[in-house]
Amino acid sequence: MLLRSPIGKSALAYLKKRGLSAEIIARFSLGYAPSGWDNIISFFSKKGVPLARVEQSGLILPKKSGRRYYDRFRERVVFPIIDVNQNVIGFGGRVMDDSLPKYLNSPETPVYSKSRSLYGLYLAKDKSRTTDCIYIVEGYLDLLALHQYGIENAVATLGTSLTVEHVRMLSRYVPRLILVYDSDEAGIRSARRCIDTFWQEH
Repeated sequence: MLLRSPIGKSALAYLKKRGLSAEIIARFSLGYAPSGWDNIISFFSKKGVPLARVEQSGLILPKKSGRRYYDRFRERVVFPIIDVNQNVIGFGGRVMDDSLPKYLNSPETPVYSKSRSLYGLYLAKDKSRTTDCIYIVEGYLDLLALHQYGIENAVATLGTSLTVEHVRMLSRYVPRLILVYDSDEAGIRSARRCIDTFWQEH
């Protein structure tokens, strides 16, 4: 939808406005979920995939009646979340205007746990071994900006604070973890919470 359909033009323009190159968009397999309540439902129904399984993946939600479903991600730029074995385990979606919530992430599923997953780790783990450090940022676009400028030993937390499990995962690869959070009040608060997490683990 992002690269091969006219429907994705506004999303592609948004990403380019944010400074992302075509190479970065392709490297991270960014996508677009168009408006509509049943695009994903129709896609999987045509393939014969049971909707109960699609619900378990977090891509669709049951209606209040409990009889039918609707798409979780609608009219958002989509960031696939990929694990260290290069399997897609979840998704993040961002609106392109001031709508709320700004970000929407996959829920906890049998294959995805946000407290044990980090965006970009599958790319950062090898690069970090040559630098002895990993940079930790808060969001998808922060991480993509670093990669855009050649800083590939970086990961992002996924809608949650840095956890002890995150620190343990990263410590397998490098001795130094460096926080690169926003310098506003919220970013400083988050950084202070992370310091407590580091102390728990070390």
